[in-house]
Amino acid sequence: MSAADGGNYASGRLPEELTIPGWRVALIIASFTFSLPGFLNNAQASLALGMNQAVLAALGAGLILCAGACLTAVVSVRTRLTTYTLVQRSFGLWGAALVNIVIAIIHFCWFGVNVSFFGDAMVAAAQDGYGVPGNFNLFVIVGSVIITVSTIWGFRTLDRLAMVAVPFVGVILIAVCVAALGDNPAPDFGPVAAPPVPMSFGIALSSLVGGNLLTVAAMPDLSRFIRTERGAVSAMLLSFPFCAPVIMLVSALIALATGQTDIMKLVVAMGFGLPALAMLVLSVWTINALNLYSAGLSMAATFPRLKQWAIIVIGGAIGGLFALLGIINSFIPFLLAIGLIIPPIAAIYVIDAFLTFRDVDETATVPVRWEAIGVWIGSLAVTLPAMQLGWTLTTVPALDATILAASGYLAVLRLRRPQVVA
Repeated sequence: MSAADGGNYASGRLPEELTIPGWRVALIIASFTFSLPGFLNNAQASLALGMNQAVLAALGAGLILCAGACLTAVVSVRTRLTTYTLVQRSFGLWGAALVNIVIAIIHFCWFGVNVSFFGDAMVAAAQDGYGVPGNFNLFVIVGSVIITVSTIWGFRTLDRLAMVAVPFVGVILIAVCVAALGDNPAPDFGPVAAPPVPMSFGIALSSLVGGNLLTVAAMPDLSRFIRTERGAVSAMLLSFPFCAPVIMLVSALIALATGQTDIMKLVVAMGFGLPALAMLVLSVWTINALNLYSAGLSMAATFPRLKQWAIIVIGGAIGGLFALLGIINSFIPFLLAIGLIIPPIAAIYVIDAFLTFRDVDETATVPVRWEAIGVWIGSLAVTLPAMQLGWTLTTVPALDATILAASGYLAVLRLRRPQVVA
């Protein structure tokens, strides 16, 4: 299944003859769990919490993500609609435009994070292969241009290549883990005295959840291809609860054995050489092409007068700028922000699917559904300052945002019950 499959049904129901078994989607989700941003997130959490607490946080994150993904996947199997269509149905035509702009900006931020890894890899390759210092900013600019152009002209090839390149990151991480334990077979599994990013268990859990929330919210784009609801639930159970603790275990072993969170420096220092760096660069390339393509697709549907290639170019430029401004240095705050922005969106369209639009396939015909917009913005108005002040219901900001938005939206629907479509 490629990203282009089902493209003729982007705003309507997917035909049953295009559906596939759930395990195939589970493999796709699992393959993207082993990513460079995922390693950085897990490594920083493990240095702050220590091995036991970090793995427990990852298990908790996997279960939370699985629960959310089960709901969004079941909704998509019942409706066979894309994320864009579900959001449009819940937020209205212009309300969905606002949501999609925010989601596109998040995609561009992810582009900046990943192209930062590209710059680091190229600097390491220049040093390891030619013994010359590389210019990070120059590599980021060149990488942004190359990835953007390849997304426009060759996305289908990159989409297929991603299914091969991204799992190889997992292989490289495991190889680095084995080498790290070989050099330090008995590392201290407790938290380090001065972690790069100090964090509590709740903050670590929220950042681990935030790293995959965009995947959960946009799950219908993949899961609508799953044949049955049982297959959708099985696919989610086979992916997040299993993969999250495994990648945390590998990342924590590497970070605690070496004290290092920069995978590029580790690959060079351990002598894996240019082939391993090339594979890491390739994985970043393909994932960023997917980021640009997804953002371009939703924005082109939102603003049909804009060409998709123009949106991709603009997105590549914005993402590259984020990298130059140092978004990688604010990685954990970025993930925490995602944990507050995305859950209310998914909660609202899931609740609508079960209550407001039950047994109804039509998309939105109103410009704005103010109840959805109001709950989303209202939840952000509460959770953003609450996180800054350290106020929390569950110690996990992402979970707080989900509970607040879901309960608030259910209350609003109850007050507006005569207008609910049944």
